[in-house]
Amino acid sequence: MSLDVASHLRPETTLPVDAAAAALVGRVWRPDVGGPSVVTLRKGEVIDITGTFATVSDLCEAANPAAALRAASGENLGSIAAILANAAPDHRNPSLPWLIAPTDLQAIKAAGVTFAISMLERVIEEKARGNPAAAAAIRTEITGLVGDDLSKLRPGSPEAMRLKDVLIAQGAWSQYLEVGIGPDAEIFTKAQPMSAVGTGADAGLHPTSSWNNPEPEVVLVVASSGTIIGAMLGNDVNLRDVEGRSALLLGKAKDNNASCSLGPFIRLFDEGFGLDDVRHMELTLTVAGEDGFVLNGASNMAKISRDPADIASQMIGPHHQYPDGAVLFLGTLFAPSQDRGAPGKGFTHAYGDIVTIATPKLGALVNRMKASDACARWDFGVGALMRNLAQRRLLG
Repeated sequence: MSLDVASHLRPETTLPVDAAAAALVGRVWRPDVGGPSVVTLRKGEVIDITGTFATVSDLCEAANPAAALRAASGENLGSIAAILANAAPDHRNPSLPWLIAPTDLQAIKAAGVTFAISMLERVIEEKARGNPAAAAAIRTEITGLVGDDLSKLRPGSPEAMRLKDVLIAQGAWSQYLEVGIGPDAEIFTKAQPMSAVGTGADAGLHPTSSWNNPEPEVVLVVASSGTIIGAMLGNDVNLRDVEGRSALLLGKAKDNNASCSLGPFIRLFDEGFGLDDVRHMELTLTVAGEDGFVLNGASNMAKISRDPADIASQMIGPHHQYPDGAVLFLGTLFAPSQDRGAPGKGFTHAYGDIVTIATPKLGALVNRMKASDACARWDFGVGALMRNLAQRRLLG
């Protein structure tokens, strides 16, 4: 049974429930100009504002990005329904625009081990050495020592440090527990600027991986000043077997062609949407396979161990600058252990899986999973963007 991504790409299922009031910014690929454009939504129409803001990064550096977005004039490219429908590769008319990831020059960063359950799963991965068959027994052992509800334990607190001492004495300490309950967050580079894929696109799994999963996350958008100015959805595709073999393989586990998905739009903070909305979001996840397998999960941001503002402050500040801004995956509560196939093997993706990550105020991000070398090659980087904008006389 072949599943159809295009059937998921409708305005009523993709956009925030209050899309008419939301300050939404995104990007589309325009075949007629051979490059991307910055767009917003107005009354169901996609408006190209690249003449005012050549990049999404430029817009995010405005004093009030939401107000600047609403004031920008531009060209009507057509209905969001038509442009969304053209996002699925198998149904694409290559002469018409389609939606792509909503970021461009920003660094793409991610925080790991920010939820207690995902922290425990990372410890299990490490001790299982990438072997899913060993994970169930180790999961029982670890939760017996530390429990499965550490949501009230503040990282870096005296209580957390006492727990650390107990775990060291028991021989159960782990580098993942260090970043889960210690003072310093794990923040790493998820992908390179311009490399993310958007909703409707194929997302990539390294073909050597046999144990992997989606990671449904809220992604903050942060200006170069360190100000958090918006949010979107993301899928931090993870290779559990690779990272489980060694944390030093994090780059191979996380950064592969098409392994970072963002979208469908950035929702900018304004009087109707802000960081408190992010703090209380509940994300839903559905994985539907061609084999009939269905996995449902959720990630509740209220259970995060570190406040989103604290994580962002550890990413950017006097110690580290991002002149073009950055986006930051906040981590996930969801760590699938449901068996798929043989008992004890746990969950792993199959090619063709349709992954849907959704929350009412950010919409839905949908991707089909394929081998990373079977996904569209990333061949339009920052240099190509600058050349394209120069040819279009959009660089001031």
